[in-house]
Amino acid sequence: MEERKGAIVTGGSRGIGRAICIRLAKAGYNIAFNYQSNDEVANETVKLCEYEGAKVLALKFDISDSEKCASFVSEAAAFLGTVDVLVNNAGITKDNLLPRMKDEELECVLNVNLKGSFYMMREVSRIMLRKRTGSIINMSSVVGLTGNAGQVNYSASKAAVIGMTKSLAKELGSRKIRVNAIAPGMIETDMTASLPENVKATICDSIPFKEMGRPDDVAAVVEFLAGDNSRYITGQVINVDGGMVI
Repeated sequence: MEERKGAIVTGGSRGIGRAICIRLAKAGYNIAFNYQSNDEVANETVKLCEYEGAKVLALKFDISDSEKCASFVSEAAAFLGTVDVLVNNAGITKDNLLPRMKDEELECVLNVNLKGSFYMMREVSRIMLRKRTGSIINMSSVVGLTGNAGQVNYSASKAAVIGMTKSLAKELGSRKIRVNAIAPGMIETDMTASLPENVKATICDSIPFKEMGRPDDVAAVVEFLAGDNSRYITGQVINVDGGMVI
């Protein structure tokens, strides 16, 4: 039986993160993921991944804390035996119009979406450099490409993730370590479920597919970028948006 590979996923307990963990578990990876708050939801994700035959480590901590990120990567590497894939999925929003936006609404979003991804890439890249192989997948957003009213902070964080992705791809390419980003559009998650129905209808009408995507649509692209079929792809941003950004 082929030995399972190891994947680290941030924000893995629910929504897109859960779909990614399950998809990678099915594909033959053991999983280590972090989550922010809900123990019950995280435990459910653990069970769903274990059902697919994976060993699973779930740790509760704030991804914006660099020391905790370093500790997590160290513990995850020991648990998994190897780190073949990192998926920086954890993210938050603190939406507001810019004239009303508070300093903490900017700082919280940048700390999680940007700094958290940076800390995780820094730690995992040290492991992958020794292995001379690996795949890092960062979650950006269509608003990192197009911008969006009321999301100056979030758009900035996701655009910065793209910049980090391309820069690190150039740094690590000679060691055959791939670094790519995914830019989801409107995906059915807890975040979008809270939108009023008329708002969701308006948004869907602007999408060529006329519907929102599902978390597994994103997870499928993660699986592709994690595996050997994407061996010659790095520094790219793949939109998963039903044609939203055309």
